[in-house]
Amino acid sequence: MDDERQRLDKWLWFARVAKTRSLAARLVVEGHVRLNAKRIETPAKPVGPGDVLTIALEQQVRILKVLAPGTRRGGYPEAKLLFDELTPGVQRLE
Repeated sequence: MDDERQRLDKWLWFARVAKTRSLAARLVVEGHVRLNAKRIETPAKPVGPGDVLTIALEQQVRILKVLAPGTRRGGYPEAKLLFDELTPGVQRLE
């Protein structure tokens, strides 16, 4: 895997979509994540810049465009640099 791609569960955790990496993996395994409109059930599936994720969470459905792989799980200001929020009605904070 090259530097531009990263495991889906790890990316979801770095982007602060899930509180833990195991919860991120569970989201994927249980079928709550679509990668470029295709249902994904493998947490190790590589994602990279340009990919679009549709994530069904408990209270909402989020649509995120991957901008970059993560290097660590930082705070929200760092995490928001990894994606572009495409969810209708949600403004991306700058």
